[in-house]
Parts: sequence; structure tokens; C-alpha cells
Amino acid sequence: MATVETVKTIPWWKEPTKDQWLAWVAAWLGWTLDSFDFTIFLLIMLPISQEFGVPLTDVAIIFTVTLWMRLVGAVASGWLGDRVGRRIPLMISILWYSICNFIAGFSPTFWFLFVFRALLGFGMGAEWPAGAALAMESWPIRSRGFMSGVLQGSWGLGFLLSSGAYGALYTSIGWRGLLWLGILPALTVVYVRYFVKEPPVWVENRRRQRAEKREVRLPLLSIFKRGMIGNTALACWWMAGGLVTYYSINGMFATHLQKDLGLGPALIATPIILANLVVFLSSSAWGFAGDRIGRRWAMIIPGLLGIPVLLVYAQRQLHRDCDRFRPAGGPSRRRRRQPGAILHDRAVSNRGAGHGERLLLSPGDYLWRYCAAADTYFAVDYNLGFSIPMLVGCVIGGASWCLALFLGPETKGKEMVPDLVLA
Repeated sequence: MATVETVKTIPWWKEPTKDQWLAWVAAWLGWTLDSFDFTIFLLIMLPISQEFGVPLTDVAIIFTVTLWMRLVGAVASGWLGDRVGRRIPLMISILWYSICNFIAGFSPTFWFLFVFRALLGFGMGAEWPAGAALAMESWPIRSRGFMSGVLQGSWGLGFLLSSGAYGALYTSIGWRGLLWLGILPALTVVYVRYFVKEPPVWVENRRRQRAEKREVRLPLLSIFKRGMIGNTALACWWMAGGLVTYYSINGMFATHLQKDLGLGPALIATPIILANLVVFLSSSAWGFAGDRIGRRWAMIIPGLLGIPVLLVYAQRQLHRDCDRFRPAGGPSRRRRRQPGAILHDRAVSNRGAGHGERLLLSPGDYLWRYCAAADTYFAVDYNLGFSIPMLVGCVIGGASWCLALFLGPETKGKEMVPDLVLA
């Protein structure tokens, strides 16, 4: 009891150890720069289609395939992380996506670009299971929701950086130069190699698994067994809603501003920078709320608040489209929710594979990976513009997000311990 009271009197940022902070920063760097390397492509799809003389829908398919490869990378990284530790998969993933982005900048043909951006998806997917497990596995319960929100919301910071680079540098270095900037995250590997340690809970869990010969060989299959299948299905559902919502807006928003409105780099970058600053701040704020009102309601409430905003915009947009015969303006940015804490808290003994369950996400991934190609198809082939297809995905995704979370369990207060339960 005395220990609990002592902890409560310590500011939350002093409770984590130095090693915990170093591990969290490593995950933060990997995730933020992962976002930079991935989202830079969202800003240059139209000029790529123009240079190679291919339909815009074909370029959007690169985006889709990149995200399909993310599935493979996440499963592989989660499996490897439960066997060799979190650091090695994290370093491999950062090097992988950095090098692939750099090579893609030299693409002589469209298919060369297609291959290396697809390969980038493997490293992109591999980063989150390793980084999230490394950062959150032994983070103090009191601030886990908040720091998970900050970590998850830092995807917005990476998008902010890529948008800033696009606005400031595109006219001088072009789309190839922007891809070459993607090699810079590789420097993070030096930091991880020399300053970051494995989480003690992973070290102890691994020792016990080996001593008792109770290693899980196929952890991904365990989430579909009796007792876990309901949790898995709900997690798939709410992550599907969240990802469809997010990428319905962000996947083709820059292309919408370029193609539908004819804006230049600076004008395109400005709203995206501002929106992603809000993404980071709101994700951090709702992460903080998650430590107080619970994980579920800290995500349901912003989801509910976002739906009427979208509906109001949709009504105005339809009137504008009827008047002008083309979209005008962009969709309002939804409040960014933070799924990181609840995803991590739901994972069982093999938490690296559990984050490869962001492939819990798999059905959700399947849906939202088609969003960019589907949006582009309806926007271009049916001459609808991008606004209406984007809005349809947002409303459906937001409603699914809220309902699935409401039906799911609360995970606030779950402690991360060495766990040999084989689900």
C-alpha cells in the first residue's frame, strides 16, 4: 500500500526508468519515420502517373499493394520478435523501408517503382509489432494509455514532416528527390543498436518459455481458438472501421487537392500539415483520457463526435457538386483515435505476434487497402471527384468503429507480466 501511495506522489514522467524511456523513443522514431516514408507517396501519386504515362488508378494500386505487403511484414516481425527480441526486428524494419524508398527514387520504369514500393510495405508492417511491443511491454500502467496515444498519434507527425518536405522541396527536387529523403530514417538504427535494451518482461518470459519448453510455434492461430475468437472478431471489426475511416480521408486527399482543385505544393501541404498536427494532439489527448475513463470510451466518444461533422460536410458537398459539376473543398478531418493501448492490452503471452495481430486487423486491412483504388476508380472513371467516395467510406467506417468498440471488453489497468498462457 505504501508503494502505491509513493507512486501516486511521483510525477508520471518520473515513474518510467531510463531504459523504458530509451525504448519508447526508439519506437517513436521508428513509427514516425515509417509514416514519413509511407505518406510521402500519397503526395506524389499524380505526378508519378503523369511522368510514366499510366492511369492514376494504377498508381493507387501501388498504394494498395504496399499495404498488402504490410500484412506479411507484420506477421513476420511479430513471430521473430517473440524469439529473438524486439530490437533486431525493429532495426531490420527501419533499414528495410528506408532502403526501399531510396531505391524507388531511381525508378526507370513504373514497374520498378511498383516492386520497390511493394517491398517497402514489408518493412513498414514489420516496424509496428516490434516497436510497440518494445515501448509498451513494460511501461507503467498509470501512463500507458497516454504514452500509447502519443506513440500512435506520432504517425501524424511523420505525415506532417512529409507534407512539409513536399511543400518546401517538391518544386526543386521533384518526386524522386522526396523518395530519396527516405534513406534518412536508417540513422535511427544506430540509436537502437547502442542505447536500447530488451524489455525485462520479454527476457523473463523467454527464459521461462525455454526452461519449461512451452514456446508457441504458431501464435497467430491461437487468436482463432475458442475463448479468443470473439475478441479477435471484435478487434477486426473496430480496426476495420478505424482504418477505412482514416484512409478514406488521407489516402487520396492530396490527389484530390491536386486533380480536383488544381492546387500547388504549398497550398496542398498547408491543410495536411495542420490536420496532422491535430492528429497528434488529439491522439495524445484521447490517450490521456483513456487512462481515466477507460480505453473504449476514449475511442468511442471521438468517433461519435466525428460522424455528424462528416454528415454536415456531406450535405454541403452534394449541393456544391450539383452546382459546379465537380467537387469543391476537402472533407473535414476526423478526430484521430488511438488504438495502440487497447490493442497491446488485449495481446496475450506472445505480444510481438499479438501486434502482428494488427492483423487482428487482417479483415480490416483487406477492406481499407482497397479504399485508395476504389476511391480513385469512382472519382476518375465515374467523374465524381474524390470527395464523395471519401465521405462514404468515412461514415460507414466511423459507425462500425463505434459499434464494435461498444460491444468489446475494457482493458484499462491490465498489467504486462511474463505470461505462459497458451490461448
